[in-house]
Amino acid sequence: MNWKEIKLNSENQFTHKGEALFSKKYEDALKFHEPGLAPVKDKSGWHHITFEGKDLYQKRYARAFGYYFNRAAVEDHEGCLHLDETGKELYKDRYAWCGNYQEFMCTVKRKDGYYQYIDLSGKRLFGSDFLYTGDFKDGIACVKTTKGWTHIDSNGGYLHDQYFSGLGIYHKGFATALDSKGWFHIDRKGSPVYEARFDTIEPFYNGMALVFRFGVAHLVDEGGNISTLF
Repeated sequence: MNWKEIKLNSENQFTHKGEALFSKKYEDALKFHEPGLAPVKDKSGWHHITFEGKDLYQKRYARAFGYYFNRAAVEDHEGCLHLDETGKELYKDRYAWCGNYQEFMCTVKRKDGYYQYIDLSGKRLFGSDFLYTGDFKDGIACVKTTKGWTHIDSNGGYLHDQYFSGLGIYHKGFATALDSKGWFHIDRKGSPVYEARFDTIEPFYNGMALVFRFGVAHLVDEGGNISTLF
């Protein structure tokens, strides 16, 4: 049986080709992720199971999440951490919150309130203390500093010297950004690609982005040309 074919129904029961598996319903569950492990909750607490329905380990957690890069975030009474694919705790540290690994690193929130990145072994990356750190996508992430929101690369260097009130990830060469006048798009140098500002905005999709201003939907292209969406 291919674990990628296993589905999770509305009753938190795993199925394969429409047939129930494991003869057990869970109080809560999330789908299977590589390498074929799923987080589930029963009366004993949260833990992970194999695609054969067997418990990966004996310990129980207050919360467990799916595997990414063969690492899974869990929470116990001391805080949040990650497990490896055998169910072993990856490191001794405990955090106020843990994200999921993306592009070989992960964002975590320390108990002092600051955010940082860790590598696949749990070692701290970069020297800066951030007010927030987002996931990396294509080697770039959004972070918040005391100056505002900006972008960094996978080595911890700043992509540009611009800071914003809000910020999105880069998608096809452009990112969404917020200043005192509203939302807009920026290029990789952090420069606006047009003068207009909007209340809400989406990333460009094949050269066009859906935006809203005063409750009216519009389309804006990469040159800043605006058309009303009827």
